[in-house]
Amino acid sequence: MILSIDKLNAWYGKLQVLHDIDMHFNTGEIVSIIGPNGAGKSTVLKSIFNLIKKKGRIIYKNKNITKYTPQQIAKAGITYVPQGRSVFTDLTVHENIEIGAFIKPGNPWKDFKRVYTMFPNLKDLKNTRAGLLSGGEQQMTAIARALMLKPRVLLLDEPTLGLSPKVRTLIFDKIIEINKTGVTIIMVEQNAKRSLEISNRAYVLEICRNKYSGRGKQLLEDQRIKKLYLGGK
Repeated sequence: MILSIDKLNAWYGKLQVLHDIDMHFNTGEIVSIIGPNGAGKSTVLKSIFNLIKKKGRIIYKNKNITKYTPQQIAKAGITYVPQGRSVFTDLTVHENIEIGAFIKPGNPWKDFKRVYTMFPNLKDLKNTRAGLLSGGEQQMTAIARALMLKPRVLLLDEPTLGLSPKVRTLIFDKIIEINKTGVTIIMVEQNAKRSLEISNRAYVLEICRNKYSGRGKQLLEDQRIKKLYLGGK
């Protein structure tokens, strides 16, 4: 097990949005977090990265990182791609990706080579301002930036939100490719069906609490999950 969440509670101001959440993530897994809007899915990722008021414990590689700053968390090996393709629109693709290595000492040349090999189209666009990119290209830039630190755990919040079916397929293919390099991926995704198809395991949140959990393909065939979250009958 590389990461665990124990009795996690979280708040936006005085509004409590997570209640006693317990989760664990094994090395090399893809784990999806699904559920209806407002269930607290994105808040789990923000809590791991310490971007929100919370109580509970976050354990990473047997160390309690609950009070680590986001910079300390990134340096330890966890990186985060927030919802909304958060690129710096006035910077080039290359400059956006370079920001991902801001806490890593030495020359990032090898890291650039690695991410450009994974995202060859970004290499062709490296001198283009990020604000001129398509939505899919911006999302790939954000993911490439997160990979510059060679993370052990990658947090992805709605990576295919607002993208065309063709680009969604490409992003999911890249997620599988990244996972095959040994990176544990924890993903919040509105496309619950596809995310369950590629996930080893998944958690289902409802009203800010754990509702179901299990292997991805088992949940995909679960009639309760089909009815509530996959549009089945």
